[in-house]
Amino acid sequence: MAEQGSNGNGAAVGPRSEGQVPIQAKMVNQYIKDLSFENPNIQKLISGAGDQPNIQVEVNVGAQRIEGDLFETSIEFKSTATNNLGTIYVLEIVYAGLLKIESIPEAALEPFLLVSGPAMIFPFLRRLVADITREGGFPPLLLDPIDFGGLYVQRQRQRSQTANTQLA
Repeated sequence: MAEQGSNGNGAAVGPRSEGQVPIQAKMVNQYIKDLSFENPNIQKLISGAGDQPNIQVEVNVGAQRIEGDLFETSIEFKSTATNNLGTIYVLEIVYAGLLKIESIPEAALEPFLLVSGPAMIFPFLRRLVADITREGGFPPLLLDPIDFGGLYVQRQRQRSQTANTQLA
């Protein structure tokens, strides 16, 4: 009989067959790896707000093995706000989580680290982005949820296209 539930550590346990050990993942720590907030044109902005800002957002995820069953998953986030007066602000942050993962098949490791890992730490990154932009003197930047599964599939397609192009 298939079971689905939680292992008590926040990581989902999917359907499993008899004798198969469930994946166990525990968030050991979360932290800011890198943070930069630039407000280069404050004098211009004080004298006149200018047009509505254009906000560009870039998101990338990464993962690496630290040692043994300890892994780091990270989200690299960059937001640039501009308008007719120039750059309003630039926010760059790398937010990471340290995961202890046990009993995971090697084939499932990469998708877990690049999809489930970022999904676990994203709410904390979202709050940081809102707080930092607000403390920078601007309305808080409230991020919409990110489909990390879709990003992973897109990355896999790009890899296969690159591989096919190199073989041709």
